[in-house]
Amino acid sequence: MDRRQKKTRQAIFDAFTGLLKEENYAKITIQQIIDRADIGRTTFYSHFETKDDLLKAFCTDIFGHVFSKELHKEKTHDFSCVNDIRSQTTHILYHLQEHMEYLPGILSGESGEIFMGYFKKDLTRLFRNCLKNASSDIPTDYTLNHMVCDFMETIRWWAAHKKYSPEEISSFFWETTPLPK
Repeated sequence: MDRRQKKTRQAIFDAFTGLLKEENYAKITIQQIIDRADIGRTTFYSHFETKDDLLKAFCTDIFGHVFSKELHKEKTHDFSCVNDIRSQTTHILYHLQEHMEYLPGILSGESGEIFMGYFKKDLTRLFRNCLKNASSDIPTDYTLNHMVCDFMETIRWWAAHKKYSPEEISSFFWETTPLPK
């Protein structure tokens, strides 16, 4: 992507997140995004086919770094040298905290299902890795589903109770969802 395309894409993301601060996803129209980004309809559609595609791309931008194999130090946090599951969940929470102003707008209605569906794929991969060596009488698939769903609901709860830090939320999660031995 060239510099101009990146700038346009960022303008679309900025318009989208600005609108999410004001209303939930279902009420936002492509026309509103276009107007706020100050671009033409054709320009929007050259980047995204639908509003849902915009949401998916937005999720990729949020989670692409967190779930990548190479982590780098960031402005607000540094998880580049740790690779345990608790630190990884805290790292995810830091990225979500950066989007907390409009996260409730994404989590409401149909967009919540899209967002959580995308998120679920990455969480499943993450938690599956930490369950590889676990031995338990409980089926691994059940444990994996439980952990993923519990973490996703933790995110929903946190979006409604914003006063907690990523470390506190991670601690709450791991205190109530211990790893099998």
